[in-house]
Amino acid sequence: MLHRYKQFYNVINLTLDYLLLNISLILVYNLLDSSLIPWMNNKSYLPVVLVFNLLWLLSSNITSLYNSVSDIDLKVYHCAIKTYLLYLSLICVIILLIIGTKSYFITQEYLFYSMSLFGVLLGSWKIIFFAIRKSDHLLLSNSRNAIIVGASRAGNELYDQFNNKILKGYNLLGFFDDDPSRVSNQRLYLGNTSLCMDYVLKNNVEEIFCALPYSEHKTIERLMSDSDKNLIRFKIVPEYHEYFKNTSYLQNLGNIPILSVRAEPLENILNRAIKRIFDIVFSLLIIVFVFSWLFPILAILIKLESSGPIFFTQLRSGRDNNEFKCFKFRSMRVNAESNHIQATLGDPRITKIGTFLRKTSLDELPQFFNVLIGNMSTVGPRPHMLSHTEQYSSLIDQFMVRHFMKPGITGWAQINGLRGETKTTEAMLERVEADVWYLENWTFLLDIKIIFLTIFKTVTGDKNAY
Repeated sequence: MLHRYKQFYNVINLTLDYLLLNISLILVYNLLDSSLIPWMNNKSYLPVVLVFNLLWLLSSNITSLYNSVSDIDLKVYHCAIKTYLLYLSLICVIILLIIGTKSYFITQEYLFYSMSLFGVLLGSWKIIFFAIRKSDHLLLSNSRNAIIVGASRAGNELYDQFNNKILKGYNLLGFFDDDPSRVSNQRLYLGNTSLCMDYVLKNNVEEIFCALPYSEHKTIERLMSDSDKNLIRFKIVPEYHEYFKNTSYLQNLGNIPILSVRAEPLENILNRAIKRIFDIVFSLLIIVFVFSWLFPILAILIKLESSGPIFFTQLRSGRDNNEFKCFKFRSMRVNAESNHIQATLGDPRITKIGTFLRKTSLDELPQFFNVLIGNMSTVGPRPHMLSHTEQYSSLIDQFMVRHFMKPGITGWAQINGLRGETKTTEAMLERVEADVWYLENWTFLLDIKIIFLTIFKTVTGDKNAY
């Protein structure tokens, strides 16, 4: 049952965290401000409240704070501390260094006291929440009686999920099946399917998991109807579950349910529009405010060190495996192997300025023109050379899945250290798994998180960037 409370715990944590943050901001304002202007009427102060709230949203998204609230170990508390420290760092950078305290008539004293109070309140609340979660775990762990009808392969694998405590909050009473030999644990055999409803009503069973094959649809319909009449929740376990290794996505075509192998948030037109609008705005900002002045400097340095073009263009695999010209600053001496052989550590083809460009990822800067054109996105799977696409598509089953979306300048794989040279098939498999995870779990805030962490890694350095 604990998994059913996850969304509830998310809402409670999110609401309380923001409430404590704003209480801290308003309380300290009222204690320190001598102007007697109510905080709601202070037009200089209201933007501060907005900025502080948005920064907490960004920090909690980066650390995935609200993804672990249903856990009952200290990870919840550790994640809260990490989020708070990141939050303070963002405030120091954005408020103190970039915007400046005088812009909104706030003082360093106000920042210190408000953030200290928020830290104390947040820490206290997380300790209380952790204690509540530890105590209610025992109360909720076995609170709903359930049975499985059908000891098919799907039914027995579902039992394993219960037995391994993966499905929490259920007290599994046993199996009903017309063939007793199919039940792996005979102690759990409760009788044939005709006896099911009598047992359910006598033993306070609240949920029935039906794993009968479709060929027994008359029995399924009878059990479903009887369950509805007696306020028993009835759930069907599909026979073909073994084809779905991840969370499947259910939609209806008319009255026919269709299970997709994976969720693809970017198949939603609105999500694609949001991502595309962001790509256009962000790439224009980079091109106008960064590329415009950095280009002549890098162009001169590239030309001074070695002869050849300033830009390096290469055909790469894009969305739906369509080829496109990918732009980069040239970081190697002109050679005949660039379209087939990846750069390696200490590669003699890489120039001195090229080493700097690759370390800082500045060689990827021209790809913002690819983003503007529309054959790349700011965030997405990195585009591979055509030879690599051909090679790995035959070695890795899910390799081509990453081409369901536009490639990106940076991505989930890159911020998790899966970038640069792929020396083994296993290394490429890890990258592909990260790309597929991004495809299935895309959100706009996830893109912002990846961009932020990419900038952070660029500043701090990445050992795989060479």
